[in-house]
Amino acid sequence: MIQLTNISKSYTMGKVVVRALQNVSLHIGAGEFVAIMGPSGSGKSTLLHVLGFLHRPDAGSYLLGTTETTGLNDDERALLRNRVAGFIFQQFHLLPRMSALSNVEMPMVYGGIRNRHEIAKAKIKDVGLEPRGLHQPNELSGGEQQRVAIARSLVNDPLIIFADEPTGNLDSKSKQEIMAILESLNKKGITLVIVTHEDEVAHRARRIIRMRDGVVVSDEPSPTASSYPARQDVPANTITNRLNSVEHKFQFYDHFLQAARAIFAHKVRSFLSVLGIVIGVAAVIAMIALGQGANESISKSLSSLGSNLLMVRPGSHQTHGVSLEAGAVTRLTIQDADTLAKLPELTAVSPSVRGRGQVVYADKNWNTQLTGCSSDYQTMRASVPTSGRFFSKEEVQVRQKVAVIGMTVVRQLFGESNPIGAQIKLNRINFTVVGVLPEKGANAFQDQDDIVLIPITTAMFRVLGRDFVDSIDAQVKSAELMDTAQESIRQQIIRNHRLQNEKAESFEIRNMAELQDTIKSTTRTMTMLLGFVAAISLLVGGIGIMNIMIVSVTERTKEIGLRMALGARRRIILSQFLIEAVAMTFSGGAIGIATGVGIAALLSQVAGWATKVSMIAVLLSCGSSIIIGIVFGLFPAMKASRLDPVEALRYE
Repeated sequence: MIQLTNISKSYTMGKVVVRALQNVSLHIGAGEFVAIMGPSGSGKSTLLHVLGFLHRPDAGSYLLGTTETTGLNDDERALLRNRVAGFIFQQFHLLPRMSALSNVEMPMVYGGIRNRHEIAKAKIKDVGLEPRGLHQPNELSGGEQQRVAIARSLVNDPLIIFADEPTGNLDSKSKQEIMAILESLNKKGITLVIVTHEDEVAHRARRIIRMRDGVVVSDEPSPTASSYPARQDVPANTITNRLNSVEHKFQFYDHFLQAARAIFAHKVRSFLSVLGIVIGVAAVIAMIALGQGANESISKSLSSLGSNLLMVRPGSHQTHGVSLEAGAVTRLTIQDADTLAKLPELTAVSPSVRGRGQVVYADKNWNTQLTGCSSDYQTMRASVPTSGRFFSKEEVQVRQKVAVIGMTVVRQLFGESNPIGAQIKLNRINFTVVGVLPEKGANAFQDQDDIVLIPITTAMFRVLGRDFVDSIDAQVKSAELMDTAQESIRQQIIRNHRLQNEKAESFEIRNMAELQDTIKSTTRTMTMLLGFVAAISLLVGGIGIMNIMIVSVTERTKEIGLRMALGARRRIILSQFLIEAVAMTFSGGAIGIATGVGIAALLSQVAGWATKVSMIAVLLSCGSSIIIGIVFGLFPAMKASRLDPVEALRYE
């Protein structure tokens, strides 16, 4: 079965080179029971590790059947450990938070074997532990733990079992029971190679190999050699068939289950790791929702200004160094509005006058803003009545006493009653309510619903007593014509008022589209800033995941070594730790999404802030949490996968 030729193995300890094996040559036949003895430091454990594919020799040849193993890569050697060899360790090396059955199943996980539970139960029964299968290692005696280790070594039907001091930590009774189990396995045809210090144990083997200073000093039959069956030859294709029978497909469910067990095994540590992601994701969603809500609220308020609007207003002017009040030089009139309406770049024009007025209905009164405007105002300023109608051009021309009122005025004067058709007094003049404006809410300057609109001619000549207007709104056909329209309006006003060069700037034209764009741009910037600040907390949560995973790798070094010794390939260890990190960040992301949505709703209900949860923010946060799990989990996972199995098993 095994043929070693001139095998050597050295270690470097600081500046000292220790030659653990020096030109060791031996052969072990199928069905043999071989004991390896020697004082501490003689190289017997190193030889066992080389035989069990845990160590790669520095030089020499190692034939397993007809397969040369020294040139195999790490994955191929892991497959040999999984399907050809079984291991029994002196320290048992059972995972503490798993039941005996789960510990026994572990080699089958890495061999891609189905029906693991039934096979594990059968092996547990074979070693006499059927009633104790669901107990954890700390609930078992030393002898029972070693029986679990023996059952674990048998689940993949190995051709050979390697045992390192299998009775070293046991009492006399347990020692006899374990040796009886091992002898029965050997009599069934399984090859046994054990390392021991005890002559009593060694004498129960077929051969005793003694070592000193890395050299085989004797290889003799034991006193009981005649009681064992004759050695067998291993068919040439046995090893190859074993390797080819391994399931190479990536078993995501199995590795996810292993990762989940590791996460729940350290609940507090996992919770703290997930908490960082929860806070980060919740902060991102809540902050972006707050920014989006503010943006939508501002956009809604700005929509009342209309689109593609230019506002013409009288401006101040300096004469001989003295600054005059607005309108002192150029006062806008209805005739200005009429001439502007003829410009080809404009679709609508509405002059406006503003003032305060006392509105009275029955026994109620309210002081509100009074605005005189034309009939085009309703489309230009998004003020089409929700009930009733707006006043017509004919009513403007004849100075009709009709009014369209805002919702604040409706609530103050009419409560739940219908105001359409009601007679109100505006500055002691009777007006008929013909319409109710859409509710726009309050902005930073005023309550947009606290307003009464009346025909501009009525406002100027019957209510406010003016012969000029405060401003003229002009709606441009398209955004591309804004600059052209602005210049055309400027030239028209100059012509209308015959302004000289020094007085050409006595009025101003405000571009409302630019104002809207500026405010929206500022809001977007604030949203991005809030999102960026929240993303920092998400990044910090990712760093926390990485730190916890690094600590986890350090704490679980022995576990990693055990998994590798039982046949876990490096990429499986990598995937398991990566799945573990992604699972924590994904679950943290899911909880964070729910928390963020809840915080956004709370801010809206309790604080009264406008919020809007964005699906893009939700998807971005979820995707970011997964990416963070991959990125920050990759380094610890790679660190775990690169551990040396033997060094990991010895880690303290």
